[in-house]
Amino acid sequence: MSTSAQITANQKNAQLSTGPTSETGKAKSSLNAVKTGLTGRTVLLPGDDAALYESHVSQFVKRFEPIGEAEQNLVQSLADTEWRLLRIPSLEMGIYAVGRLEFAELFPNEDPSVRNQLIEAKVFLAYQRQLNNLSIQENRLRRQREKDTIALRELQNARKQQIQARLDTAARQYIQAVHNGTYQAFEPAELGFEFSLGEIEVRAIQLDRKLFAEYGRKCA
Repeated sequence: MSTSAQITANQKNAQLSTGPTSETGKAKSSLNAVKTGLTGRTVLLPGDDAALYESHVSQFVKRFEPIGEAEQNLVQSLADTEWRLLRIPSLEMGIYAVGRLEFAELFPNEDPSVRNQLIEAKVFLAYQRQLNNLSIQENRLRRQREKDTIALRELQNARKQQIQARLDTAARQYIQAVHNGTYQAFEPAELGFEFSLGEIEVRAIQLDRKLFAEYGRKCA
């Protein structure tokens, strides 16, 4: 168990530990903080604009119009993946900014244009692993986006086919009602269909162009 003196000492040390104070140190700390923004489950980082993120997600919802939990989850995943992909260019620029601060005093005797190129090369060599990791993460995110897009397309196509099949069933029952002379009493909801009578009638006419012409001749 910690003694009273140890607790007091720990509290003083905590007050003195305020994190990196130099610009280079702060920049490096910032790079560490954004790691979960690419690979972790956290999408929004402390510096992200929550309202902008919500607008970003809303655009995906408007574009794909998901129905049901499975489709909604895939659209959310697509929006989050794109959000992370859009972050990569700024992370790359941030890495170079860190390097330029860190190596700003190198090559003082070189011509300015040559010196800038040397510093850029030094940054690349020093942070090659981080830059390569960004490229790896970008490729991974692109594959995830493609996978989710295909899965969403398959789900929505299957849903639309099911809806179309049910509409065709309702339309055929309506056609039969027309032939029987009972179509005026046709109530979709009572028969378990979620379509309006107008939707069913339009589909029935598409399936049988002469539907009401034949009915008219029967009534003549």
